[in-house]
Amino acid sequence: MSDRVLLTDAALLALTVLMSAGCVPSEPSPSADGGVTAVAARPMNTGPKPSSPPQMPRVQAPLPTVAPSAGPPITSVFEDHFDRAELGPDWFAAGPGWSIKNGRLCGQGARNRGVWLERTLPLNARIEFDAMSESPDGDIKAEYWGDGRSGATSVSYTNATSYLTIFGGWKNQFHVLARVNEHAPDRLQIRVDPSSTREQDRPVIPGRTYGFRVERADGKTISWWVDGNLMHRLEDPQPLSGPGHDHFGFNDWEVPVCFDNVKITPL
Repeated sequence: MSDRVLLTDAALLALTVLMSAGCVPSEPSPSADGGVTAVAARPMNTGPKPSSPPQMPRVQAPLPTVAPSAGPPITSVFEDHFDRAELGPDWFAAGPGWSIKNGRLCGQGARNRGVWLERTLPLNARIEFDAMSESPDGDIKAEYWGDGRSGATSVSYTNATSYLTIFGGWKNQFHVLARVNEHAPDRLQIRVDPSSTREQDRPVIPGRTYGFRVERADGKTISWWVDGNLMHRLEDPQPLSGPGHDHFGFNDWEVPVCFDNVKITPL
């Protein structure tokens, strides 16, 4: 009798252990992402349907905590032709690699730490400038309605404070308009096609000067032209505006690029 009782107790103990083990998950539960995720914008790309973006990092770093710049506002037409030897008080360089060369603002190896105009943008403005890349990789980059201070905090620029245009990005493979995260899967892009007769599809030609125009006239829609050709139009349901989103700047990753003839017109 006692043997049967001991056997029953052992069986019950084994059964309890097995049931407990079955309630323990085999892998830890995924933790919530602590980064800042951009609100999706509604793209209105007037060109051909963009190709699927390449495989890109999905982890986003938190937005920088650098205090935004609060320079004097642009209330009338502002122009800068860089006819001087130094950067000057109107511009702030967020990192090394920026200088004035032969009457142009040039950058190389900035690693996504750009140069920002200290003057603040109005909600609606037309921004025009000339740009040139000296590399067959293209990669002409500018930022609009950003904080005027910050740059990339990691290798991938997923935590901008602005809209970004990237002409001939990713070694002259894509022409991109993005919001905050240049790697975002919902970015607007045109895949470069050297054989295309459409100017919007063509790669960046090293040494050629391009005329850029970016504007917002209705408080929410960003339109981008190169040499008069519409590249992308993005309607943002939560527009970047106000303090922290009121500056214009140029940026660069690695290749030598130069900019000139900046003209900003309030709309």
